[in-house]
Amino acid sequence: MAGKRIGVLLSGCGVYDGAEIHEAVLTLFFLDRAGAQAVCMAPDILQHHVLNHMTGAEMAETRNVLVEASRISRGDIRNLTEVKAETLDGLILPGGFGAAKNLSTVAFDGPNARVNPDVAALVKKIHAARKPVGAMCISPAVLARIFASHGITLTIGDDSGTAQAIEAMGNRHRTTTVDEIVVDQANKVVTTAAYMCQATIGAVGIGIEKLVNKVLELA
Repeated sequence: MAGKRIGVLLSGCGVYDGAEIHEAVLTLFFLDRAGAQAVCMAPDILQHHVLNHMTGAEMAETRNVLVEASRISRGDIRNLTEVKAETLDGLILPGGFGAAKNLSTVAFDGPNARVNPDVAALVKKIHAARKPVGAMCISPAVLARIFASHGITLTIGDDSGTAQAIEAMGNRHRTTTVDEIVVDQANKVVTTAAYMCQATIGAVGIGIEKLVNKVLELA
């Protein structure tokens, strides 16, 4: 596990309009504890919108996904377009609505969603190189769109609507609890529900630690 370079693809900063901060930080923590190097990245694009996280109201301002994501990575972040698949041993996508609003349009278009072309390109190159991809929370639905009709087995927990969307995109969903992971060994895809389940940060961390360790094992 030590010495592995794992990309962490962020979608902003904040559960409702960017990357889920707990999930992102736990991912970075467990990678570091395992001796791996996290390579944080995000697309240099505007967020779909900015939400007040206390009230849920939309705010009259714009924010950049890359700039906001740099808050989580303490400034150590790369523009997604500058990251090469051959420099990574694997890739992990934390969740948060940014994955479904900024990296893709899953939040709005469901099975007919579009995925940011740079996001799709990197994920496909990692997959084609037989390197592992991990995704948590809503991010498995982004993978389902990228790998439409591939028959990959994924989980987002027990949310029936999102599960149906994943299956409508030609993949398979497995219902799980927050502390479980689903491993599609043939495709080297690892997923966990994280905050798609009603759970504490401690419970979410159990599943994320399992996901990180499995990605490193497959890398």
